[in-house]
Amino acid sequence: MNAELIDLIEIELPFCDGNQCYENPTVQELTQTIANAESLIIASPIYNYDLNAVAKNLLELTGISWTEKVVGFICHAGGMGGYMSVMPFVNSLMLDYRCRIIPHFVYSTSAAFKNRKLKDDKIKDRIEELVNSIIEWSSSMDDV
Repeated sequence: MNAELIDLIEIELPFCDGNQCYENPTVQELTQTIANAESLIIASPIYNYDLNAVAKNLLELTGISWTEKVVGFICHAGGMGGYMSVMPFVNSLMLDYRCRIIPHFVYSTSAAFKNRKLKDDKIKDRIEELVNSIIEWSSSMDDV
């Protein structure tokens, strides 16, 4: 299975205006990339008990290309209280685009890092478990 990293820090995306934004070449390229993917893992910080605005903007810009994808989440937040913060985003994916959501979210806080590097072996194991689940679920979708 091939994987591609899309780092939204390095990509200049327009704000979704429901009109002209869809003509942007970067938006069109991302829409096609997502449409061609079997599955996606979203890695996002949690801000105010939700995924950050950049992740939400990506979904708004590329909408229909998410249809029936297998999706997993890796999130980072300031405290342990926000571990269910992905649910509004998940609900949109499930209801609007019929995505299959891996129910084992990876959630970390700053305690998992030292010198900006992941040091927590439990988080590393959870990431590996998520990747294995994505591969397994995506493979089973080929049989449907």
